[in-house]
Amino acid sequence: MEIPIPPEGTAERWAYDYVTSEALEHKLAPPPVPAGWEEDAPARRIERPGRPSTLEIAKRAHKSPGPDAIRDPARRAQLVHTFLHHELQAAELMAWALLAFPEAPRAFKKGLLQIAGDEIRHMAMYARYMEGLGHAFGEFPVRDWFWERVPRSKSPAHFAAVMGMGLEGGNLDHTARFAGRFRAIGDEEGARIQEIVCAEEVPHVRFGLHWFRRFTEGLDFEAWRAHLPEPLSPMVMRGSPLNREDRIRAGFPEVFLQELDKWAPEPRGS
Repeated sequence: MEIPIPPEGTAERWAYDYVTSEALEHKLAPPPVPAGWEEDAPARRIERPGRPSTLEIAKRAHKSPGPDAIRDPARRAQLVHTFLHHELQAAELMAWALLAFPEAPRAFKKGLLQIAGDEIRHMAMYARYMEGLGHAFGEFPVRDWFWERVPRSKSPAHFAAVMGMGLEGGNLDHTARFAGRFRAIGDEEGARIQEIVCAEEVPHVRFGLHWFRRFTEGLDFEAWRAHLPEPLSPMVMRGSPLNREDRIRAGFPEVFLQELDKWAPEPRGS
């Protein structure tokens, strides 16, 4: 069924245009979000984002280069290209959730827009960094991994669980680890960008925790795990090691982090 286009001058129309646009220029530098909101908006669940024909979509993710491999500027650019695409998907999915869950509180939807703006700024930082290495966004294949899973979220609580607490929580671990790897090879700019992104993800994760509590009236590890859309599990929602300091700053209870750190899937046939 065709999705109705939201009216002009509304936050919903901005979100719709951002998700569906096939222009990289629009993804990297969209217009300001309008102040208006659509009255009695219907639920709009967009199945896939707009992508330019020049952007190659890979079926499988490339293995991340190791600590020594990123001494090669081209490998480093490819790695940051992946980071940028993660930020793009995150921004798109914040807009997606605004459209998919019109019944959600206005404060929740405004928060989604604010986070989308942060992700877009992160994209710009990564794009400038790649330019310094002689590369641009679109030169390497990408995988829409987030899009293959996050839209299975059935409710705002499921979305807060998978995006805010899950994927963005994991990014606190990943950015801290890669900041160390960039610094170890003498790339202070790359390390600084990772640290900025990490610091700005803390309130994103705090947002997810706050709303998961609101929607489910608690913050139980097993309740969170039950809200992850299949086949996702805590395994892909954490890095190694856990960035406990920033996760605690974001509001994760220590007991939750202990459960996250030790969680392992049950052996097959058990």
